[in-house]
Amino acid sequence: SGPPAKPSDRGRRALVRKVTKNPMVTLKELQRFSMVRGEPSRRTTITAGLHQSGLYGRVTQTEATPHEAWWWQHHAVGCFSAVGTGRLVRMKGKMYAVMYRDILDENLLQSALDLRLGRRFIFQQDNDPKHTAKIRKVWLRDNSVNVLEWTSQSLDLNQTKHLCRDLKMAVQRCSPSNLMELERSCREEGEKLPKIGVPSL
Repeated sequence: SGPPAKPSDRGRRALVRKVTKNPMVTLKELQRFSMVRGEPSRRTTITAGLHQSGLYGRVTQTEATPHEAWWWQHHAVGCFSAVGTGRLVRMKGKMYAVMYRDILDENLLQSALDLRLGRRFIFQQDNDPKHTAKIRKVWLRDNSVNVLEWTSQSLDLNQTKHLCRDLKMAVQRCSPSNLMELERSCREEGEKLPKIGVPSL
């Protein structure tokens, strides 16, 4: 019978647009979407097409689960200090400069207040382009936040790398099986980090 048919470039782009627009879409919905367009609608074909475009998802093993696929990447944005960790914010998809500014606006000063750092704390971030964007600089200036300037080559100052490694290992040991458990594990293990890592950095 030959190898299974592959989606056309146009069909694959349409799938990517649909998944990007609605990350909660299921494989069954994508199958119906492809069938209506006259494209191959096998589950493996659709999954392979999305993988080819750099979109990876998790397909559940049971039909009872409400969502069969998680096509978006989940990120956690947080902060820490020598006295403890601040707020942890879960987000979906790629983060842009405006989103980062909003995260700062809603969480940075409140985290400093929760940790009793006062208003004279020094804020350090990595040198990702969205962290150096003008909109972010304006917010920090308007809110009188003191920023530690450093170069990307200063590996000794990149404390987030070590902390993220420790948090990732701790969360993996919890073996979360869904997004709710993953978020809870991140928060619970993050709260333990001051006892096991932050003061030594």
